[in-house]
Amino acid sequence: MFTKETFQFLTALKEKNYKEWFHANKKRYEAIKKEMAAITNDLIAGIASFDASVKDNTAKDCTFRINRDIRFSTDKSPYKTNLGAFIVEGGKKSGLAGYYLHVEPGNCFIGGGLHMPPSPTLKAVRSEIYNYTDEFLKIINDPNFKKYFGEIYGDKLKTAPKGFDKDFEYIDLLRYKSYTVALTTTSEELMKPDGFEKTLDIFEAMHPFIAYLNRGIKENQS
Repeated sequence: MFTKETFQFLTALKEKNYKEWFHANKKRYEAIKKEMAAITNDLIAGIASFDASVKDNTAKDCTFRINRDIRFSTDKSPYKTNLGAFIVEGGKKSGLAGYYLHVEPGNCFIGGGLHMPPSPTLKAVRSEIYNYTDEFLKIINDPNFKKYFGEIYGDKLKTAPKGFDKDFEYIDLLRYKSYTVALTTTSEELMKPDGFEKTLDIFEAMHPFIAYLNRGIKENQS
């Protein structure tokens, strides 16, 4: 799927994260950016075969600039040392749950869901889980889902979220601040000829989880 050059460039950028080096290697970056766009477009088409909500996206809707926002950061390194694609209905700024591929030497993963959403969105998802608990449990305990993902990960509230019964049997499911899952992978796996198909298989196993979250957001968010 990816070429070795992608990981070589990102490794070098981590060591030489300054504008002079980046500008001297701009052609390398442009080739990698083009490769990432092509892979993202292929992933959009592949995901659309089981989740039609993403079919109108382009790579530009789902990928990120390599420049870091350093305005409020103590780390003034100008560039990200990873590539990412967030394939989601309406594009990466839609506020909906989606499918995420993270490409970074030593820290590659295939994941998705809803990461640190605003309070109204979080309340909408919690309401969906509260009202349709059995359906959510069936999704996250499905063997095909469990094959790739363990538990939902992320920080939790210490107590029950406001507006929900603290004695609810599955209150732990409502305490998450994010509803995300991920499977760690390697650069070697992403460079294999079957890396693309394996990535799609993982995203397809995630689809019922994504669809459930988005239904909750659309139906419950006022």
